[in-house]
Amino acid sequence: MLSHLEKAKQAGATIVAVNPLPEPGLIRFKNPQHVSGWLGHGTALADEYLQIRIGGDQALFQALGHLLIEAGAIDKEFIARHTSGFDAYRAQVSEVDWPTIETATGLARADIERLAALFIRSKATVVAWAMGLTQHREAVATITDVVNVLLLQGNIGKPGAGPCPVRGHSNVQGDRSMGVWEQMPDDFLDRLGSEFSFEPPRQHGLDAAATVHRLRDGSVRVFLGMGGNFAMATPDTPVVHAGLRACDLTVHVSTKLNRSHTVTGREALILPTLGRTDRDVTSAGVQAVTVEDSQGAVHLSAGKLLPPATSLRSEVAIVCGLAAATVPDVGEIPWADFAGDYSLVRDRIARVVDGYEEFNARVAAPGGFLLAHAARDRREFRTTDAKAQFTANRLHWLTVPPGRLLLQTMRSHDQFNTTIYGHDDRYRGVHGTRRVVFVNPADLASLGIGDGQTVDIISEYDGTDRRAESFRVVAYPTARGCCAAYYPETNVLMSADDTARSSNTPVAKGLTIRLEPHL
Repeated sequence: MLSHLEKAKQAGATIVAVNPLPEPGLIRFKNPQHVSGWLGHGTALADEYLQIRIGGDQALFQALGHLLIEAGAIDKEFIARHTSGFDAYRAQVSEVDWPTIETATGLARADIERLAALFIRSKATVVAWAMGLTQHREAVATITDVVNVLLLQGNIGKPGAGPCPVRGHSNVQGDRSMGVWEQMPDDFLDRLGSEFSFEPPRQHGLDAAATVHRLRDGSVRVFLGMGGNFAMATPDTPVVHAGLRACDLTVHVSTKLNRSHTVTGREALILPTLGRTDRDVTSAGVQAVTVEDSQGAVHLSAGKLLPPATSLRSEVAIVCGLAAATVPDVGEIPWADFAGDYSLVRDRIARVVDGYEEFNARVAAPGGFLLAHAARDRREFRTTDAKAQFTANRLHWLTVPPGRLLLQTMRSHDQFNTTIYGHDDRYRGVHGTRRVVFVNPADLASLGIGDGQTVDIISEYDGTDRRAESFRVVAYPTARGCCAAYYPETNVLMSADDTARSSNTPVAKGLTIRLEPHL
């Protein structure tokens, strides 16, 4: 992501960073892939840095919408032709109360007005976000308010403009396209069933939070994980561990060992698999999988490294082998052929999944191909009224009792998801440990806590306290009233009952916490 921002900056883009933490990578990026990144001063990225309070993003974008409408800096033709709901949205943001906005965001009105001026001058605007928005209780409302502001200036279906949700894994979006979702619609299941001559189950499955609930009530008997580190990546860590240990069978298909492999059911299996960077050769030749990235670009990915063992199977081969052994008579599915030649899988995908027609031919082109996108390509909107819909949201922001802080969980520099490569975070000046909590010095003074002191972090939700013990306090210039700590060490503070409205994503940003001296 930072590499793309570096290129945008070099091409003349104006970049604004909105973050409770002053992240060095966003302010000045030293690209590790180039010699100049190691030897030079790097590229100054952010022209503006707004140190927003945790949970204040919706207030910020409602204020921006108010200012753009007030200034007349909107695309009236686009709004009239391509959108609905504008009048209700305009009425909502016309009532913006500036003292409330300043309290919710932690920003001065002048800072927000300066940002609005940048929007007004911009001919094309991209708003990018990641888990800092999606892991809030009001994530859906916040993101629709982001989209509202983009719609105001016609920044949908315009080159170089639009919303950009940044996903941490290379195939998160690709999983959904291929049907890896617990709520796939009937039309997809109809096509899948027709292609393979079987009746797919219609009952919806469970998402992460609901799975934790089922583990809690003891109704999960078999758990199979494809990669990941479920025991540490989910909320209510002790509940998850107890639920997994109560299973009859736990199975993990993994490239590397992690903590989940030690939290076992009555019987447990670890099925080691080839990684995407490992060379995968079958009787049909060298195999490649495909990746769909956050921008909807699809390309081939073939590993080049020598596998750590000749006996390792690919994930495709493992899934096909399990299916052939357990459901051999379901449908007309050539499991063995699929395991030997992935192009045969892509041929079937081309007949089932929208946008993947002539899959093998298109993905063989250099760089792969870009999936069609009606809103981006033709300003066509697949909604109930065929319009891009403004959303009039009631404003929410986070308040805490005296003596409490708002916690955001985050990654360190030496980390990918829950995989920890080291205990150093050179971006934030932390070395040799991960059990740290970053707190504004003024907040430490008001709480009577010293820099370097060891504390316990206690989260408060729905009358229940959850405790993470023995964290070193680091005085850090985060936003006032806010603090930050690494996950998965702080996932124990999250509740599976505390999820985002509409999306049901577990809340990991904006936890109400208190700090107590560690005894």
